[in-house]
Amino acid sequence: MKSLFKTCYRRAAGIWKFLPPKNFLAAVAIAIVVAVPACAQKSDEPASPPSRGATQPDASAAPDPTALATDDSIESMFPHFKDTRFWLSGQANFVFQTHPEFHAPYSGPHSLNPHYEKATSRLMTLYTGARVSNSTEVLVDIEEAGGAALTTGFGLAGNTDLDIVRNPLLSKAPYLGRGMIHKVFALSEDKVENQRNPFSLFEELPRRRVEVRFGKLSMPDFFDINSVGSDTHFQFLNWTIDNNGAWDYAADTRGYTVGFTADYEDRNWGFRFAEGLMPKVANGIDLVWKPWQAHAENFEYELRRGLIPKKSGVLRLLAYVNHANMGIYRDQIIQAAEQNTTPDITAHPWHITAKYGFGINLEQNLTRYLTAFARSGWDNGKTESFAYTEVDQTFAEGVGASGAWWHRKQDRAGIAIVSNAIKRDHQNYLRAGGLGFLLGDGKLNYGRENILESYYTMHTWRGIYLAPGLQHVNNPGYNRDRGPVVVPTFRAHIEF
Repeated sequence: MKSLFKTCYRRAAGIWKFLPPKNFLAAVAIAIVVAVPACAQKSDEPASPPSRGATQPDASAAPDPTALATDDSIESMFPHFKDTRFWLSGQANFVFQTHPEFHAPYSGPHSLNPHYEKATSRLMTLYTGARVSNSTEVLVDIEEAGGAALTTGFGLAGNTDLDIVRNPLLSKAPYLGRGMIHKVFALSEDKVENQRNPFSLFEELPRRRVEVRFGKLSMPDFFDINSVGSDTHFQFLNWTIDNNGAWDYAADTRGYTVGFTADYEDRNWGFRFAEGLMPKVANGIDLVWKPWQAHAENFEYELRRGLIPKKSGVLRLLAYVNHANMGIYRDQIIQAAEQNTTPDITAHPWHITAKYGFGINLEQNLTRYLTAFARSGWDNGKTESFAYTEVDQTFAEGVGASGAWWHRKQDRAGIAIVSNAIKRDHQNYLRAGGLGFLLGDGKLNYGRENILESYYTMHTWRGIYLAPGLQHVNNPGYNRDRGPVVVPTFRAHIEF
């Protein structure tokens, strides 16, 4: 153990020499996350099974040695149903965050509080499901979300905790998270293994098939998935690292919509489509039940092929169009100038406008235990940010490491960076004192919002996982006059 510690220390010290001295805590995060895997010895344990969306082997075939290294070997506090017709499981995720005082010569109604603060969020989910037949199942999830967010969620486009309740006035009572019917239409007789999970209870599926889901659902459960950068329970927590920040996906303030998805899957590729309802107002809890007026279309093509020879990878191409009662930034700026007032993106009569965007999602195995990922997103930026966050252009990249590398197969670690931006009209709106549903410092000295996040998730006992982490934010809310902000994080997660 002493020799291992010395090795780790030497590796961390070597990395430290190349890190920028100004951002001390960010440099610490990089040194820790990079040094721990670097000092570990190789393990003979097999790689974890492939995630949803990864290429899946035939039921009779041997495991693919090039399968994506993911984090699916998860222990639970209690055993699950042995009868594969049913599913019952749950999770509880507690996230504590804080930040020290940071530089801020001015603040607005939607600014991140520049003084010391702390907050703890919680998200608890009960997953249930039943197979009605060999091709149909019903899935129902009950959730309870509570606690608080730093500055009640204001001030950051890339918020540091994806689990937060963005509207503190919402009821703390349990609610229906997901409730859907899942139907599989077989297009071939040969089968592939399916790793059972709360969203699919089948043990095997037709290789070529169409899967249809209808009901209350969350778009990121089925689109823009990434095996090392999509899970707040075990991986990153930042909104724009776990999801594509420029994807303003249809959702109420809790992240759910009502609609349907259709997913065609073949051997090495897939294509999916979704239609969902939009909220009445930005970040609102109520949906518009007139789909001929307010609606959203989502498209994704997935190619399961690596960029590096003989190593697995996935490429996903995303496109979306939203139609909702959204304001136009330029129109509200002109109206406010004529009336000598502050622009208000909500000060317009009911009218349906369109917002569209595109995204790229890449993941690539580097070694048996390391998987890299990258996301890029863009939207037209002229129309009000409405459902997810205030980002018009984003680029993120990072790497996730499996703990099997250092003989702790249920541990994992990761580090990622993301750079977010908004278009000129959006900038001018905030500069003139306008408020978005998340941002508004009263004025704006624009700069890209750049964020670094690192974490280490440690399996402690059965279904209990603990995870320290750190986030470093430059130009919070796209404002060069404020920050940087350092956000230490501690997460406790329970699987049952």
